Amino acid sequence: MPHIRPVTDLRNKFSDISKLVHEKEEPIFLTKNGYGDMVVMSIETYEKMNMDNMIFEKLKEAVIVAESTEERYDFDKISKEMREKLIERL
Repeated sequence: MPHIRPVTDLRNKFSDISKLVHEKEEPIFLTKNGYGDMVVMSIETYEKMNMDNMIFEKLKEAVIVAESTEERYDFDKISKEMREKLIERL
């Protein structure tokens, strides 16, 4: 369930807001005059959200590429090649 607070809490109860965003690891929705105005979240939550979005975008790209070609890769073969390249670099 989303946490919704009036925007005045940001000024009047900043430490409560800060504690809540870190404990719950979720954004807090702030309202102004009864309407949604902004969202506050911890840096950790923001970074996780960005990482999740990046992974989702990469997966979407992979699906598009996979659907556009019949070429498939053998996991064992690719793994072996990657191991060999890593050993060469070491």
